[in-house]
Amino acid sequence: MKAAGKDGSERSCVVTRAVKAPDDLIRFVAGPDGVLVPDLRRKLPGRGVWASLSRKAVAEAIRRKAFERSLKTKVAVPPDLPEMIDALMLRDAQQALAMANKAGLVTAGFAKVEALIGSGRCRAVIAASDGAEDGKRKIGQAVRRAEAARESEGLKARTLPVVAIFTAADLELALGRAHVIHAALAPGPAAEGVLSRWRRLVRYRTDDTAASDQNEPEDTTEPAGPNAE
Repeated sequence: MKAAGKDGSERSCVVTRAVKAPDDLIRFVAGPDGVLVPDLRRKLPGRGVWASLSRKAVAEAIRRKAFERSLKTKVAVPPDLPEMIDALMLRDAQQALAMANKAGLVTAGFAKVEALIGSGRCRAVIAASDGAEDGKRKIGQAVRRAEAARESEGLKARTLPVVAIFTAADLELALGRAHVIHAALAPGPAAEGVLSRWRRLVRYRTDDTAASDQNEPEDTTEPAGPNAE
């Protein structure tokens, strides 16, 4: 069965020719200056070409000159395109975190985060990637205690996602406060926005798989098929 987007659309990867829903791909267009542009929100005008949500696939498309052939026009492809996409996706996730913070869904500080985890109202934990190993260990212990408590109460098992794509400086910028190493998300639409962007970046960095240390698994296997727009 073919993969389809929410509107029933589907596209194919310029490298593998695998047919996928748009959410499983990255769209690219030629900008007005003739430079290839990643269209992460899929809103830019013009003919688009698609690559799997994978750093490796983007690099391979550059190597094969697949973007130029698919667009059928002369286009300049930035050699650092894979790194550019990573930075754009990270910034998008950072902005989503800032929105969740404005919505009152972010708790910061080890003690407050630990309390929210224990309350059962935590949607996800955020840990600075450059934080101390001891702090990461203690947060991990708090998460495991919460999971064990649910099991002892006969509730459905649930693994709390641990978002570790942000540095402490990223968190400071997004949350508008200094020295943030640990934070937590309460349930809400804005929190889901953060997690959606986190999952996409994790998939991009892990070559279109849904694997991460604490990620919520998704099925990313798609059949082969025709090309894009």
